[in-house]
Amino acid sequence: MDNSGATQQSSGPPQGESNHVPLSPISFLERAVRVHPDRLAVVDGDVTLSYRGFYQRSRQLAGALQAMGITPGNVVSTLGMNSRAMLEAHYGVPMAGGVLNAINARLDGASIAFIMAHAESRVLIFDRSLRSVVVKALAQLESSPPLLIEVEDASDDGSPWDRPAPHAYESLLESATPCSPRLPDDECDCIALNYTSGTTGNPKGVIYSHRGAYLNALSNTLTLKMDDRTVYLWTLPMFHCNGWTHTWAVTAAGGTHVCMRRVEPARVLNMIHARGITHMAAAPIIMTMLLDRPEASTPLPRPVLLATGGAPPNSATIARMSALGFDVLHLYGMTETYGPSLVCQFQPEWSSMTHEARARLQIRQGVGTFAIERVALKDPVTHEDVPADGQSLGHLMLRGNTIMQGYIKNPDATREAMGRGWLDTGDIAVMHEDGYIEIRDRAKDIIISGGESISSIEIEEIMMSHPAIREVAVIARPHDFWGETPHAFVVSASGTDTPNEADLLNWCREHMAHFKVPRHITFQTSLPRTSTGKLQKYALREHQKTQMATA
Repeated sequence: MDNSGATQQSSGPPQGESNHVPLSPISFLERAVRVHPDRLAVVDGDVTLSYRGFYQRSRQLAGALQAMGITPGNVVSTLGMNSRAMLEAHYGVPMAGGVLNAINARLDGASIAFIMAHAESRVLIFDRSLRSVVVKALAQLESSPPLLIEVEDASDDGSPWDRPAPHAYESLLESATPCSPRLPDDECDCIALNYTSGTTGNPKGVIYSHRGAYLNALSNTLTLKMDDRTVYLWTLPMFHCNGWTHTWAVTAAGGTHVCMRRVEPARVLNMIHARGITHMAAAPIIMTMLLDRPEASTPLPRPVLLATGGAPPNSATIARMSALGFDVLHLYGMTETYGPSLVCQFQPEWSSMTHEARARLQIRQGVGTFAIERVALKDPVTHEDVPADGQSLGHLMLRGNTIMQGYIKNPDATREAMGRGWLDTGDIAVMHEDGYIEIRDRAKDIIISGGESISSIEIEEIMMSHPAIREVAVIARPHDFWGETPHAFVVSASGTDTPNEADLLNWCREHMAHFKVPRHITFQTSLPRTSTGKLQKYALREHQKTQMATA
């Protein structure tokens, strides 16, 4: 019998309900409640939820949002720390057909107002402890304020509230009719809107699809080797790329989410022992904080996989963490790639190396994750691949199923980032002979401080509004604790007194989020420029090195 054509596509309908279901991470929670309804799903302080309870509360949130008028495509913003409410929003909002916009809780009121206005947020779910910044943001949104839902947390900043009382989160859920969740009609519909840190002006809204979130979450379960024994400690903010999609990945694995609203090193180590933590993710600064604790001299009772990203950790830190019992996995990603897109995949032969030798390999960014199909280093002009020799520099470019849909309301920026068939990350790197990527510089001068991305351009623009400043240039300065901090080089305006450094820093704190405020200010008579007037930041970096060496 000739079966040569048996594998060819039939002439019938290409797909239907039997063989095509839209991909969405909503289905992970629905599966979890079917397979293990009584398993511990969420720990949030003294409150615990089974998967049955987690699912029920997410459905009640969805019902409450629909009763408030949320329809498919409407944006629901959140402003909060890691909690069960933030986890529930990752399911309840898309269950209601809405788009989740998790806002960085460290931003100032003006930035929050810009994001909500640009996203056209219909509802804001926020922690009571963040009332003061919410009040500042709402003051700039009088023409189109969102409906408000306040999550009752343990702290209250005491801010006066001069507007109608917001809905109380728990009361709202108790009175809501649970929603019957349904998958999106199109898996490419938007599930989340995440804003960049504004590297070239205002923040850009990155569109995540249900399909991309589903695939990245599954990629993470494989990359981090999650399963139903996973106990995941939330030291990574859920507002960062939806917690690198771990908000959905841990549920897909059937593991347990252990919430931590604020990262306190002593409490992290205590939770590892008390809760049997198996996985966590954090910026390199968290590793430094842990190693500074006296408790860190005691090896862990069991290995803990720690995924880290942001400013590359140094090899000495990784070596010390490995000796303590952490399996450090170095990741690279960006908002435009749903978080992790490269992983320094551990090779078996590395096991026989010393901690120090192994750490020198682990600081590399690595290879593509499961959902990234191609990783390349290309000349940004010719788009030709550069040699994998560990020396030739090229722009890191990515292609795959977990690349953003684009920037909302910004087709020009979308074309610039991915108009040639690749996402150009803007990062400059080398590729080693083994195919592992190592980033050498950032084309857009981003400063990674404590895991937060800070735009040097944004700081420069704000500082230039000071009447005593004529010119300013900001670069990253290495910092043992934060990884990097902003360093401003300032030229005073003619006819004015040179501002006092302390006064200038206080002024900065009044006009930008505190984590963006420069830690160092150097006063100059001029800034180095080319003959065509282009600022030479590399010369400032050299000056900085000399300055630090003689300090």
